[in-house]
Amino acid sequence: MCGIVGYLGKKNTKEILLDGLKELEYRGYDSAGIAVLQNKKFSIYKAVGKLINLQEKTKDFKTEGFAIGIGHTRWATHGKPTELNAHPHLGESSYVVHNGIIENYATIKKELQASGITFLSQTDTEVIVHQFEKNQKSAKNSFEAFTKTISELHGAYAILLVTKDESDTIFFAKHGSPMLVGVNGEGEKYFASSDTPLIGHCQSVNYFEDGDYGYVTPNEIAVFDKEGTKKEPRFCPLSQNKLLAQKDGYRFFMEKEIYEQSVVISDTLMGRLGEGEILFDELDKTLFDGINEIKLCACGTSYHAAMSASYLFERYSKIRTSLEIASEFRYREPIMAKDTLFVVISQSGETADTLECLKMAKAAGLKTLAICNVDNSSMVRLSDATILTRAGIEKGVASTKAFATQVTVFWMLSLYIAKLKNSLYKNEIASHISLLREVPSHVKVNDEMHERIKRLSKRYLHGHGFFFIGRDIFYPLALEGALKLKEISYLHAEGYPAGEMKHGPIALADPELFTIALLPKHLHYEKAKSNVEELSARDSTICAISQIAFDKADDFVQISACDHYMLEFFEMMIVLQLLSLEISIRLGNDVDMPRNLAKSVTVE
Repeated sequence: MCGIVGYLGKKNTKEILLDGLKELEYRGYDSAGIAVLQNKKFSIYKAVGKLINLQEKTKDFKTEGFAIGIGHTRWATHGKPTELNAHPHLGESSYVVHNGIIENYATIKKELQASGITFLSQTDTEVIVHQFEKNQKSAKNSFEAFTKTISELHGAYAILLVTKDESDTIFFAKHGSPMLVGVNGEGEKYFASSDTPLIGHCQSVNYFEDGDYGYVTPNEIAVFDKEGTKKEPRFCPLSQNKLLAQKDGYRFFMEKEIYEQSVVISDTLMGRLGEGEILFDELDKTLFDGINEIKLCACGTSYHAAMSASYLFERYSKIRTSLEIASEFRYREPIMAKDTLFVVISQSGETADTLECLKMAKAAGLKTLAICNVDNSSMVRLSDATILTRAGIEKGVASTKAFATQVTVFWMLSLYIAKLKNSLYKNEIASHISLLREVPSHVKVNDEMHERIKRLSKRYLHGHGFFFIGRDIFYPLALEGALKLKEISYLHAEGYPAGEMKHGPIALADPELFTIALLPKHLHYEKAKSNVEELSARDSTICAISQIAFDKADDFVQISACDHYMLEFFEMMIVLQLLSLEISIRLGNDVDMPRNLAKSVTVE
């Protein structure tokens, strides 16, 4: 969820860029940078970590009079979070910032290197500026060179580029990544990857469509569509409410974050899916030398992601895996063997219990790995290695994006280790990589399904509790579904392994007990179905989630046809999140706030 800002005008360009990047901090980042072009001279500043580091570097830099500038906050994808890999990226006389991924960057880079170009970074973005300058040599003007460059890029991108040859112009292109331009009555032009940096500066904005590209100058905004036809920008009023702008029109941040999961999982996968192998540039393969066990340690939602990982590691990596609740582990006297890789999982990287467990593992001499969303957090700094999930900031109380991206990382990591241990054939790993590429489309919220769940939620406002049940890896998903419901609806909910119903819990079954049954077509379907039939026979109200219609269900939510249980896992995850959201909204709850701050519960 990288962020882009751009400015053309006579105000304090540095401050506008920095303030704009600050408004994008909620998207998450690990480094930031700005480039300002004034009087045909560039000033460039980059810093790793928080924006305060960039502000400190630029404290003595001032701009007066007309200037153009571009800025960027980066999540590391191609290459580690370093100043060299931070945007903007430099050619001989041009700078570029870019969100997205250039899928054919390796081919372009190889051709450029063969022609004598030296690359300073490990990023895919740097090829854009060098390819542009290569095209400048044969083009009539810079815009023609830019147009040719865009036509040669494959992938997703939002791009801003500035060059000394046209020092009053910002070139832009948008395909698959959000970007807009804003104007006011003073002839200034503002770019950003979301609304919030423009609030207070612009009265109206134009949202670019996929394939749009062009340039802005003090006197012109030239927009061309993907066919190369010039078009008029369509400006609309800009809301001046920053909180609403950050919600992008959704009712709650939780709803927005559920819808964002397709994008953030794409970010998680970005640069990590190779040809027949998983690429974790941030990992040294020696991390796994001498390792005979993986111990996973976490709390809450991250614990459920870790439990999901335990199935994947043992099934695909063929390595012994154990699971620890951090709040329990830290107060035990655990035995920790040095052939164990100790893995901590946390959205923030600051979860106190998990952090203390990490310190215990370090003190015991274990190798450590953090699966985390926040770079430079305590766990990231302390661990031997880190994989960042790139989920962006979660403002809703109930975690959604964190769980989705953590499970995605663990699926990739299980394949990465499988290759090291030769526990899967090459064609099996390649098949899983193909499946991973499908995940973003399977978590994209379908409007028809969301409307069905809105209607369905009316049925589940009263009763004495919920059972969420599943087998195998769908058991931790059931636990996560129950957690989502209880923490924002304040209704009693429990997750159970479906096979355990007959060992006591089934005694609670009656029409006022609601059972949410996860029935994947591709994993233990008949066994799970049998467990649900036992509850149905005792008059529990059944809501089944499956590809296959279930005649004993009182309600049925059908997921799309897919060929692997992990794709079913992610689709069912979306259904459970939406169900919790809609039940909670019908109960009148503010799902973005903890209960002690939310308004009193009232049933509609």
